Amino acid sequence: MRKNPAPPSAGAVPDPAGRVPDAASTPDRFPLRLRLAGAAVHLYTASGSVLALLIVVAALEGDAVTALWLGLATLVIDGTDGMLARRFRVKQTIPWFDGARMDDIVDYLTYVFAPVVLLWTTERLPEGLGGWVLAALPLLASCYQFCRIDAKTSDHFFLGFPSYWNVVAFYVIVLDVGRTGVAIALVVLTVLVFVPVRYVYPSRTRLLRGLNLALAALWLVTYAVLLAQYPDPHPVVVVLSMGYVVYYIGLSLYLTVAGATRRRLASRQGA
Repeated sequence: MRKNPAPPSAGAVPDPAGRVPDAASTPDRFPLRLRLAGAAVHLYTASGSVLALLIVVAALEGDAVTALWLGLATLVIDGTDGMLARRFRVKQTIPWFDGARMDDIVDYLTYVFAPVVLLWTTERLPEGLGGWVLAALPLLASCYQFCRIDAKTSDHFFLGFPSYWNVVAFYVIVLDVGRTGVAIALVVLTVLVFVPVRYVYPSRTRLLRGLNLALAALWLVTYAVLLAQYPDPHPVVVVLSMGYVVYYIGLSLYLTVAGATRRRLASRQGA
């Protein structure tokens, strides 16, 4: 026989959806150290917003290398905070705090806004109206993407180009890409934000997750090495770094096509 749900605990705080947790799910039942760990994870994520400010300041001061080192720190934070949040059960220990919303805010600052400022201050965009338009494209497209409820699918893929403008800015500066190349990249990638390709979410997509995490970690190492070698990156390191990009895009396209094929076959069989 189905049991009646436990009554809400006294003083229970509604979650972001307006639901009041029952006594079994209130944070008070968790040890204080676990709740403090959850708060520390949220602070860890929020620190990315401070790094975004520092990136902008470094960019305005003409120190692109420092800005990119700070960008590497934001990548490490973003690549690890989700795993820490799940490890310390932040949704249960701090149910009234929307960590996913904060993560989106920080990601927009670090993956979109700060990199566009960096492209602007390093004069990688054309002068005049054309430069303003190109700067606006990733900002507007990513505003749209970050507000889509299906931007991250239920099976842990990104839908559409996942606003890796920080990665674009990194390669533009380290490989000294000219204005024409930057303009083409910004236009093409802006369009791809709206194309429903399912891009791998390295830390969460289940297929080849171990390999994807290992290769992503290796890519972060190549990021650091290329930055340390700037302005004369070694060709072998460039190939290794770009090799991961090719792998990531290729795997994402393959899984998108394979998934669409499976769905078509399933619909025909069910018809």
